[in-house]
Amino acid sequence: MKRALITGITGQDGAYLAKLLIEKGYKVYGTVRRSTSEKFVNLKYLNIYDKIKFYDFDLLELSNIQNVIKETKPHEIYHLAAQSFVPTSFQVPIVTTDINSLGTLRILDSINSINKKIKFYQASTSEMFGKVQQIPQTEKTPFYPRSPYGVSKVFSHWITVNYRESYNIHASSGILFNHESPLRGGEFVTKKITSSLTRIKHGSKEVLKVGNINAKRDWGYAGDYVYAMWLMLQQKNADDYVIATGKTHSVREFINLTLKYLNFEYKWVGQGMNERVINLNSGKTIIKIDKEFFRPAEVDLLIGNPGKAKRKLKWKPNTSLKKLVKLMVDYDVSQIKKTY
Repeated sequence: MKRALITGITGQDGAYLAKLLIEKGYKVYGTVRRSTSEKFVNLKYLNIYDKIKFYDFDLLELSNIQNVIKETKPHEIYHLAAQSFVPTSFQVPIVTTDINSLGTLRILDSINSINKKIKFYQASTSEMFGKVQQIPQTEKTPFYPRSPYGVSKVFSHWITVNYRESYNIHASSGILFNHESPLRGGEFVTKKITSSLTRIKHGSKEVLKVGNINAKRDWGYAGDYVYAMWLMLQQKNADDYVIATGKTHSVREFINLTLKYLNFEYKWVGQGMNERVINLNSGKTIIKIDKEFFRPAEVDLLIGNPGKAKRKLKWKPNTSLKKLVKLMVDYDVSQIKKTY
């Protein structure tokens, strides 16, 4: 039986990846932070919570990392844990860097000293491209990160490449573009949109506040993307891959798809910071722009070219943005029905 260690297993990607690996016959170990009260709602929702063995884990503590690796003896490590919320990285840049950058280095150095045969997956990100230097972005596009989060991930990406080339470790990086699901964290804009508008549709008096609605992203489905992670570690040689849909949509488009699926009668009015959405049935404003949700340095356009992954991994995205919105809204509706 293959053994896999997943850091960040309680998050969106960790949960879907754990389900995939369990279905493939793996023994799955998951890490959780000892300093916080972890919520296992995602794993319970996927009915896999009782099939995983959990370990206290801290990316800031080398001895802890080494002890977990020695005890679990994994064939594969999927490193998904991170301080991954971009706005927070501006507020706590040093903590973000220590967790995301040095945390990755601590794991790689532990692999190098304990067992070089362990295969390693690094969760890189399209945020490394930031102020894009090429459209669409490929594995060879220069990085230009626009946030402490993006900068920290550039270090993680290159230290993974360095350990692969220096110590012959099977270490791959997946440069994943935005990927969403019903299990997406509530602080992320897509989840914020679908959950808020679902509540408003069911009677909430709240107003959804958003930032740069013209920012464009390449959005895919997390369930599709974790399969690419697994495929990378099944290859003979480690490498880096862009995982994306190759299509880009604005935040405004994502909002419109959500409004339409929820059968809102609506209208955009105003311009610039005064632009808002009115519910034509009630006459009330349900969405408005708020400068609080703009980044200090904006990333305006991200669109990936997954050609290499399609050729070498035989991977392709299977979920359209319209279907993704449906999955997310249906889940949000089910949660409201469960609550009330």
